[in-house]
Amino acid sequence: MGTVIIEFSPTGGTDKVAQVIAQAWGGTGRVVDLTDPKTDFSVCEVAPGDRVIIAMPVFGGTVPQVALERLGKIRGNGAACTLVAVYGNRAFEHALADMGTVARSCGFTVVAGVAGVAEHSIARQFATDRPDARDVTELRGIAARIAEKGLGEAAMPGGPSAKKGGDGGANMLLPKPTRGCTRCGACAAACPVEAIDPATLQADPKSCIDCMRCVARCPAKARKVSGAVLVAVGAMLRKACSERKEPELFI
Repeated sequence: MGTVIIEFSPTGGTDKVAQVIAQAWGGTGRVVDLTDPKTDFSVCEVAPGDRVIIAMPVFGGTVPQVALERLGKIRGNGAACTLVAVYGNRAFEHALADMGTVARSCGFTVVAGVAGVAEHSIARQFATDRPDARDVTELRGIAARIAEKGLGEAAMPGGPSAKKGGDGGANMLLPKPTRGCTRCGACAAACPVEAIDPATLQADPKSCIDCMRCVARCPAKARKVSGAVLVAVGAMLRKACSERKEPELFI
């Protein structure tokens, strides 16, 4: 039995949380990267005996619609899966429920759900450097509890979301190249939804999902969201994000 991670992790925080759980189970045998727009996910499948982690970031209380769509093409073959929703210390709301609906529809058996915390991808002053040592300890304990559990289905909290995550509606967050841009094209190459024009390096506001991968992957640190917008976002999130949230398990 191997551990397979199926993940959508634009800036790496979701992967960090998923890897802690996988390492507690003995390591990862395979990673399916849902951020790759060139992969044909309809030919992807897992073996019935695999232990699967499906991990996604939380965008506005749910998970990116594109991630759910790509997950929905994978054949689960009854494999036991743990859903992992990773959020920036505000709230995970409907994320696990929405992931569970799609995972079950493509043949996975959902045995557990985990809400983990990682550094906020936009307002990075929240949950800075998380998952930290305390998170790692708690996540390892959660992994042990999941390993002890049987294969019975687990109910996820929150109920279905009425909205789609990462639908390109938050155009004020659109990252743009700054004067330090070297025109290397790393941002366009890394975009999970191919929203960045390779020639102009400008993002299509209707396609961009505000995942911040282009910002994280820019080697010159020359791609940014407007400073005024970041200040406004920080002020909006300050109250909800000020108190430390801890990893949660649902079995």
